[in-house]
Amino acid sequence: MGASSNFVYVSNTFNTNKPKPQSMNKAELIDAMAADAGISKAAAKKALDSFTENITKTLADNGRVSLVGFGSFAVSERAAREGRNPQTGATIKIAAKKVARFKPGAELNDRIKSTKKK
Repeated sequence: MGASSNFVYVSNTFNTNKPKPQSMNKAELIDAMAADAGISKAAAKKALDSFTENITKTLADNGRVSLVGFGSFAVSERAAREGRNPQTGATIKIAAKKVARFKPGAELNDRIKSTKKK
């Protein structure tokens, strides 16, 4: 990286006092679902796979999935626009496309807002 670059690299190796945000992968989610529901991991995996497949199918048909209190999954369209190639600065055309969106519900928002930072 040269001196003319606008990119700033920030390393977190010096900031060890900040707690790492908690995250969960698919396997951990399956484990949690199985424990919470008192079912096998295989049953929890099957339920999660069905959930994601049905949301995917609905969105692929331009549908909407609403889970009251949790949120809504929907498809939104992004208009075509112009952008810039960050390496060359050249103007490029970015095509219109459909994207999946998630809008959190009131209960989820309230729960997130009331969570205290550690």
